[in-house]
Amino acid sequence: MQTDRESTVFSVIRDRRSIRNYADRDVPGDVLQSIIAAGIEAPTAMGLQPWRFVVVKDRDLMQRVSDYCRPILAEIVSSAGGPGSEEFLAVLRSPEFNLFHNAPVLVLVLSAKEAQSGIIDCALCAENMMLAAWALGIGSCWIGSATIVEKNPDLLAELKVPGDYRIVAPLVFGYPATLPPKPARREPVITWIP
Repeated sequence: MQTDRESTVFSVIRDRRSIRNYADRDVPGDVLQSIIAAGIEAPTAMGLQPWRFVVVKDRDLMQRVSDYCRPILAEIVSSAGGPGSEEFLAVLRSPEFNLFHNAPVLVLVLSAKEAQSGIIDCALCAENMMLAAWALGIGSCWIGSATIVEKNPDLLAELKVPGDYRIVAPLVFGYPATLPPKPARREPVITWIP
């Protein structure tokens, strides 16, 4: 029998989905603080907590990052090919497309470069943040391709990413304008060893 807490946790995990259409509405600072506070409760190897956060509400800066990353991403997708690549390339080449889906806020989860398991720790932190956001009625999406910005020292400086840190999880947050259908999940392949 599940407790109310278990029911709520499993419900948030099951119902969360990536949002790519945001309402034109700011996310209050205290809500973002709560989301980050949930993030730092994530497990971390040796208790190092290698994370640091940059909260970007400057939509012009977000647009410049998107404009920088899109052609590089298009080149990567074009070279790789594969199923769906032509459709994705058409989206990337559309002048209206914004890598951040016009979300009102971008949060960069950074890891200290020297932290041996920093990428894993920060990925766990990011998942906590996305789940907490969903529980608060806020949508999110992990924009992995935005890490391309690390190739641009000027934009990294504008984003205030210290030289001894790397971007692990570029996350956008905002109030969903629409809710997409939840993608079906394949049954897990499990090997049991008695």
